[in-house]
Amino acid sequence: MSSQNPEPEQSPDPKTLKDPESKQPSEEPPNQEPKVEVEGEEEEEEGECGFCLFMKAGGCKESFVGWENCMQEAEENKEDIAEKCFEAMSVLKKCMEAHADYYEPILRAEKKAEEQAIIELEKEKEEESLGAQEDSKDLQKKSDGY
Repeated sequence: MSSQNPEPEQSPDPKTLKDPESKQPSEEPPNQEPKVEVEGEEEEEEGECGFCLFMKAGGCKESFVGWENCMQEAEENKEDIAEKCFEAMSVLKKCMEAHADYYEPILRAEKKAEEQAIIELEKEKEEESLGAQEDSKDLQKKSDGY
């Protein structure tokens, strides 16, 4: 950098910093987060999970909220969630598939979880089958007098 024509860094104008007129009337007091209110909607729960925020930001917000409400109601009433919310989940899944460009990461994770669950079930069945064979062999030995 050349030292010719040095310009001092501009600092904020002290008059505008201290002047209460320069503040906009809608500004929140310091140390307080601004509230965002959307007409006709309840205020978001404080600290809502990232997954919920993601789901509501896409095209399936309405379906997701319906599923979420169903889940909450089932838990509160100690009902079978899978049975009670099957329809709401189906509607949500169809919506997500229709908006796969946005929900692709969730759909991919769900598919991987399903595949993993199938692998685990097959392992359990195989172990049960082997255990049954071992039990059968033990019974055979006992009946043969060993």
